[in-house]
Order: sequence, then C-alpha cells, then structure tokens
Amino acid sequence: MADLPFHDRGDFANADRGFIAKLSPGVIKTADGRVIWDNDSYDFLQGECPETAHPSLWRQSQLCARQGLYEVADGVYQVRGLDLSNMTLVEGDAGVIVIDPLISTECAAAALKLYHAHRGRRPVTGVIYTNSHADHFGGVRGVTRGGVPVLAPAGFMEHVVSESVYAGPATTRRAVYMYSPGLPRSPEGQIGCGLGMTVSTGTLSLIPPTVDVTGTGQEETVDGVHMVFLPGTGAEMTFLLPERRALCLAESATHGQHTVLPLRGAMVGDARAWARSLDEVVSRFGDRADVAFASHHWPIWGSDDIARLLTQQRDMYAYLHDQTLRLLNKGLTATEIAEAVRLPPELERSWHARGYHGSTSHNVKAIYQRYLGWFDGNPARLWEHPPRESAIRYVECLGGGAAVVAFARRYVAENDLRFAAQLLNHAVFADEGNKEARDLLAEVYTRLGHGAENATWRNFYLTGALELADGIVPAAADTAVPDLIAALTVEQIFDSLAVRVDGPRAWHERLAIDWHLTDLGERHRTTLSNGALIHRADPPGETADLTLRLTKAQLLGLLSGRGVEGVEREGDATVLRRLVAVLDRPVPDFAIVTA
Repeated sequence: MADLPFHDRGDFANADRGFIAKLSPGVIKTADGRVIWDNDSYDFLQGECPETAHPSLWRQSQLCARQGLYEVADGVYQVRGLDLSNMTLVEGDAGVIVIDPLISTECAAAALKLYHAHRGRRPVTGVIYTNSHADHFGGVRGVTRGGVPVLAPAGFMEHVVSESVYAGPATTRRAVYMYSPGLPRSPEGQIGCGLGMTVSTGTLSLIPPTVDVTGTGQEETVDGVHMVFLPGTGAEMTFLLPERRALCLAESATHGQHTVLPLRGAMVGDARAWARSLDEVVSRFGDRADVAFASHHWPIWGSDDIARLLTQQRDMYAYLHDQTLRLLNKGLTATEIAEAVRLPPELERSWHARGYHGSTSHNVKAIYQRYLGWFDGNPARLWEHPPRESAIRYVECLGGGAAVVAFARRYVAENDLRFAAQLLNHAVFADEGNKEARDLLAEVYTRLGHGAENATWRNFYLTGALELADGIVPAAADTAVPDLIAALTVEQIFDSLAVRVDGPRAWHERLAIDWHLTDLGERHRTTLSNGALIHRADPPGETADLTLRLTKAQLLGLLSGRGVEGVEREGDATVLRRLVAVLDRPVPDFAIVTA
C-alpha cells in the first residue's frame, strides 16, 4: 500500500477531460417506472475512504463512478457511467456510429439522448460490437431498429451463444455474486466492480452482425469513417480511426488487470495470445494514435503514455502466463502458484495493473486450468466426496458443529480469516440450520470483503454474507432474450435443447425426428440415443419416427411450448411428447453458499 502512488492524480485528470454534461438525475427507468440504473446511488464515493473498503479499490470506484458525455477526440464522444461499459459515438458524414451500446436498451437510449442534447440529432448509421459479452451489445435496440451495418469480430455469435445460452443460467446466477446489483450501495456494501459500477437490469436485445472482422489490418468504411481492425483473443477486436488518430482498445487494455477467466464463469482465455495481441497493437498502431479509448474506464492521451500502457499490459499478461507455466512445470498446483506469483515492482506500482476486476490470484489459476485442467495430479483429490458429504465427515472428525465453530473463532481471533471461512463453510454445508456457524461465516465473509482490493472478490464475499443471512438473491436478468433466441442457427437451437436432456430419464428412450425447415430449405434430424440428443444436418434417407414441416419461427414456438398449430406432421405424434418429457429446466437461483 505504501508504494502505491496515491499522490498521482493523472487518472483523475484524464477521467474528467473533455466533460460536456451529465445525465441529471443519473437514474434510468423502464417504461413502467422500474429503476434499472442509478448512478447517483454512488455519490457517497466522493467522501474519504472508510475502514470498510480498501483504499486502492475506493480510488478506482471514485474514477469509475464519473458519469456523463465526454469529448474524446474530434468527432469522437463517450457516454460513461450509464452502465457497466462505455458507449462511444463516432460522427460520420450523415450520422453517428455507435460502439458498444451498453447492456440495456433503456440505458443505451438514455446515452444517445444525452449525446443528441449536446451534439444535435444525428441518425445512427452503424454499430460496432467490440466484444461478445452482453455489455457490448445488449442495448443495441435502444439506439437503432436495424437496417444499418453491424460490425463484430469473427466468431461473435458462437461466443454469445456459448456463454449466454448454453451456460446462461449458471453464469447469470454467478453474476449476481460478481456484480452484486442486489447489495446496498454504501461504504459497507457494493462500491463497484472494477470495470465499472455494476450491471444495469433493463431490457437486453441483439441485432446479429452483418460484417465479420476476420483479418489483421482489415479496413472498413462506414458513413465515411475509415477504420483499420486487429482481431484480438476470442471474439474481440481493436481498431484505429486513422484520420482521427484515435485508437479503440475495446477491453484488451484497461485501467486495471482484466480477467483471463471471470468469476461468473466463461471459457478460459489465452493470456499468451492476449499479450501477443497487445504487442501487435503497439507495433501497428502505437505511433498512429494521439488518444486511446476503451469500452471501460477513461481514455489516455499522448503517444508515450499510450505506448507505456500497452507495453506494461502486454508484459503483465505475458508474465502471468510464463510464470504459471514455469511453476506448474516444477510441480506446483494452481493454488500454490497463486500464492507464489507477484508482479514485478514496476507493474505492481502501476494503477492499471492492480487487480480490481481480474487478479493475479485468479488469473494464475485460470492459466493453470487452461493447460492442466481441474486435476492437480494428487490422487487424494481424484475421487473426492461432493462438498456436503465431505463437510459432514470433516465436521464429525473435528468433534461436531459446535467444535468447528469454536476452532473457527480461534482462527478469526488470529486474523486467519481464510481458514476460518474454510472451517465454517464445512459447518454450514454439513448443517444448514447451524445458525451460529452461518452468522459467524457471514461475519468472516464481510470482513474479507471489506479488506479486498479486488471489487469482484468483495462482491462475492458480501453477497455470500447476504445470502447466509437473508436467503438467495434472485438474478435480475433473464437469459432467454427473444432477440438472442431468434438469432440462433438451427444447429444452435438443437444444441441448446440437447443440454436440457435429463440423461438418466432418457436412458431407455430411442426416437428420431426429422425437421424440415420450409423457410430455410433445410432438413435436420435429431436422434435420442443413450440419453444424448444427436443432431445431424441433411440426414440420410431412412424414415424417422416423426417428420415435421415447419418454419424456424414455428420451431422456436414449438420448443417454447406454444404448440404445433400450423405444423405439418407425419408419423408417430407421441414422439414429440416423449422428447419434451425428458427435457429438464435450469434452476435460475441455485444455492452457492449452502448445500
């Protein structure tokens, strides 16, 4: 802490530079009056850091809480503080191009209205999604109804579907912990999430991309605005506006260490590729930009400062990758490596390398997971009991629930909160009715949260404490977004169905259904065999148990329970009912801190 340059106010100057106006009040509501964004609730951050927050995180949250319309460069503007992400607007010949239209349509519409109020009404003539996460596309129908070019990185839809559809219920539930929209905003509660303040809870939408960015150096012109693109890792991209000397970094380089694997869950990223991508940005664009802006945080001006940010971020991800591999090749496990790795002093003292959203600890574990998976090689951990069964046995060995709580109090008194949490977690999983253990665990989680520099760690701890005391906090978002469902390919529709099959219930079912999509001119077959739903396009000629002729819209309606009206059927009509009978429903509010 003593080495951190709290005296350096450069970030504050950059965060305030170009300010034009703010939304007042900073509250956004749905048409029926429900509040889905309230940036004014963070006004308490203007005060001094309390004992219930880490000073470094408090500083980061003060910066992220700034809200309003800002000029970034000639013809380039950003609206910040109206959602988790920033919405950037680039003025063209006839209108304005919107980059990353936030999460909710209501927030995006409010951001565009704020821009119009100060720059005049310009039609939206294009949209750019720099990333496949919902905070980069979800509000799109708040700024356009479509009919304009929509640019996105190659693989965008595949990544969206994997995260938001296949594993959507689980990641949405865990996002309640990561972003904590249900926690009170206060010095004791939610003070941000490192990348921004929290997630909005309005209407999600999606307009599928019309232009894929696939190649390094790919050039596109939209509404007279010339752009040069560089694909990044996964479904992400950066790009240069050469005539404006402005560089969009998306979220490849931000004012904080990002996540290789977010705590809400996702496919593991590639830290080495991330570093190489940043090196390519430096090489190709480093001397061609006077300002760099991103999908989160505030811009940075000056070619030297841009180069410093990019090279240090490059070095950080490369260092985390290489040191993890060095140590795993010496036999250390993920947890051991996370304890051993420290960033070099130059990076450790750099605000943008601090772990506010990602962290050295959980990024190192993600890198380990990418290379070696879940198993650390110790046979004792090859076939462990599930958490509740293990907890019951641990508690029995330690002399019962009361004894475990007594041991935990000793560790709390010694300020070993990490081990106290492990002990009490066993006590609660063994007996959810052990109120003394629940209360003490909630207290320990609260203290861990208040001491965390990482905002997402803080949110996980404090939400865990809240759920131990008050029960499960429901998810604010529904992953069944109509636009997203409508954008699925037929293959993706059947894949999303396959992950709902209750395997044991379907063990002894054997059935085949042919689906003739009349509007697409496509034929598909789904076969249920050994509890697995197998999809095949253009199936062979043998007869299926049931053949359905329908449109894609009818297929989606059928699978959502709207019936078979208008669908032509041939064969055994009971086959469809048998398939539906083995489909399971996700649990949107499953337990996390209790068994």
